[in-house]
Amino acid sequence: MKSTQTIAALVVAVSAVISGCASTSNQPANNGSYSNPVSASAGYGTIESIQVTRSEGQTSGTGAVVGGIVGALVGNQVGSGTGRTAATVAGAVGGAVVGNKVEANRNAGNGQELYQINVRLENGETRTVVQDSVYDLRVGNRVRLVDGRVYRY
Repeated sequence: MKSTQTIAALVVAVSAVISGCASTSNQPANNGSYSNPVSASAGYGTIESIQVTRSEGQTSGTGAVVGGIVGALVGNQVGSGTGRTAATVAGAVGGAVVGNKVEANRNAGNGQELYQINVRLENGETRTVVQDSVYDLRVGNRVRLVDGRVYRY
């Protein structure tokens, strides 16, 4: 009975730790990011370059939780007494790491195509914006930066 409670507590703890690392946002991680955040809300300039990048596979934490549970169950089958508890903990942690990696690898092909746009502003500053589409933007276009996005004008 005590080992069942230990496993249950361990699974809850591992789930809480892994869930804190999970991203539930559907937005790209760097959407609208700037290389220089000072006065980043608006500005006018010219596109210097556009590079295509691919976002990494996202994880929801499900792989880590499932891996942690499986690892804890396997670890619980090893040893007895405090050795069993240590094996259960090690199995849960190792399983969570492996499960998260498996989920990330599985989702790697689903990465979203992003565009890194370098803009030379009228005041001479250079801004880098990452966004999910470029529509009709081309190198040399005059553009306006508004709230982390580049628009042609």
